[in-house]
Amino acid sequence: MTEILTSPPVRSPAAPPVLGGPGLFTVLLAAALPLVDFFIVNVALPAIGTGLAASEAVLELVVAGYGVSYAVLLVLGGRLGDLFGRRRLFLAGMAGFGLTSLACGLAPDAWSLVAARVAQGASAAAMLPQVLATIQATTAGPRRARAMGLYGATAGLSMIAGQILGGVLVAADIAGTGWRSVFLVNVPVVLVGLVLAARTVPETRSDRPEPVDGPGTVLLAVCLLTLLVPLTEGRAAGWPLWTWLSLAAFPCAAAAFHAVERRRDRRGRTPLIPPSLFRLASLRRGLLLILPFSAGFSGFMFVIAVALQQGAGLAPVAAGLALAPLAVVFFVFSLLGPRLVARYGTRVVTAGAVLQGLGLVLIALAAWFRWPHLGILELLPGGAVAGAGQALQLPVVFRVVLSEVPPARAGVGSGVMVTVQQSALALGVATLGTLFLSLVPAMGMRDALVVTLSVQFAGVVLTGLLSLRLPRAVG
Repeated sequence: MTEILTSPPVRSPAAPPVLGGPGLFTVLLAAALPLVDFFIVNVALPAIGTGLAASEAVLELVVAGYGVSYAVLLVLGGRLGDLFGRRRLFLAGMAGFGLTSLACGLAPDAWSLVAARVAQGASAAAMLPQVLATIQATTAGPRRARAMGLYGATAGLSMIAGQILGGVLVAADIAGTGWRSVFLVNVPVVLVGLVLAARTVPETRSDRPEPVDGPGTVLLAVCLLTLLVPLTEGRAAGWPLWTWLSLAAFPCAAAAFHAVERRRDRRGRTPLIPPSLFRLASLRRGLLLILPFSAGFSGFMFVIAVALQQGAGLAPVAAGLALAPLAVVFFVFSLLGPRLVARYGTRVVTAGAVLQGLGLVLIALAAWFRWPHLGILELLPGGAVAGAGQALQLPVVFRVVLSEVPPARAGVGSGVMVTVQQSALALGVATLGTLFLSLVPAMGMRDALVVTLSVQFAGVVLTGLLSLRLPRAVG
C-alpha cells in the first residue's frame, strides 16, 4: 500500500481590511454629527432660553456640558477602540449619540437638557476617534491622502453648516418642534448611519492592545475640567472665586499628569498618552498649529452669529445664509487641497493663512463701513477669501498630525488630535466670545466686532508662522 505524502496547505495571510467608498461616506457622516451639533446650538440658544425659561448661566452649560465631556473622554474613546475594536466602539457611540439626541429633543426642563448634553458629548467621544483610526488602519498612499482631505473638508464644513442648519430648523418650526428639531434631526441620520456602518465599515483593532491607564485618564479629565469649565462658565457666572481657584489648579494638574505618564512609561506600562508620540515632529508641530486655528475658527463663528442677529438684526436664517459663501468656497478648495499639497507640500498651509488673514481684513472693513447693513452681499468677498484660506489649512494639518502615527496607535493618536481640536474650539468660544461680549457695552457692537476680528487676525498670523515649521512633505 503506497503512502501518499501531502504537504499541509499553505494559508495565505489574511488580507488587510479595506475601507471602500460607502464605508468612507459612513464614517465621514459620523464625523460631521458631533461638530454640527457643537455649532448648531449657537443659533438655537435664544429659543431654548425662552422655551425652558433658562438663565444665561444654564444656557452656557448647555454648550459647555457637551463640549467639556466630549473633550475629556476623546483620548479614552480612542484607546478603547484600539483595545476592543474600532467598529464596535463606533457603532456603540453612534447609537448612544442618537439616543442622547432624542433625550435632548424631549427634555422637559433646562437641567434635563444639560444632563442629556453631557451624555451626548460622551457618546460623541466614543464614536469620533474611531473615524480617524479606521481611516488610518484601512487606507494607504493616495487613498489615505484623499480620505484625510475629505475628513478635513467635512470637519470644516460641518462647523459652518451647523449654524446655517440651526437657523433654518428653528425658523421652520417643523411640526411645532421649534428648537427641539436641532436635536431630533440627528435621530434619522443616526439610524441610517447605523445600517450603513453595519454593512460597510470593517472591524480593526490594535495588534498589541494596551490596557486603559486609569490614573492617567482621571488626571487628564482633571486637567481639561479645571481649564475649560471656568473659561466657559466664568463670564455668565460673574467670575466667582471657584473659577479662579480652578484656573490656578490647572497647571498643577497638568504637571501631575505629565509626571504620572512619564513614570508609567519608564516602568514599562502603557500610559494614556504615550510620550513617544510627541517625539514625532509632524504630530507635535501639527497639534501646536491646530490650537490657534481651531480657537479662532470657533470664536469667529460664535461672534459673527451674535453680531449678525443681535447687532445687525438679521433673522436666524438670514444670519446663517450670510455665511454660505464661506461654506461653499471652503468645500471647493478642500477638494483642491490634495492636488496642491502633492505639488507644493505644506507651504499650502502658509498660503492658506495669508488668504484667511486677508479675508478677515475684508470682513472687518465691511463691518466698519457698512454696519449695521451686513448680509450675504457685504460679507461675500471676505467670507469667500477666508473660506479658501481655512480650507487650505485644516485638512492638510490633519494629515500632517497623523502622517507618522503607527496603525497600532491610530486610536490614541486620533484621540489626542481631536481632543486638542475640541478643547481649542471650546477655548475659542470662551475667550473670543467673552472678549466680544465684554467690549459691547462700552464700545458698541460694531467696534467690538472689529476689535475681536483684529485679535483673531493676530491668531492667524501665528498659525502662518507655525506652518513654516511643518515638515515640507506629508504622507
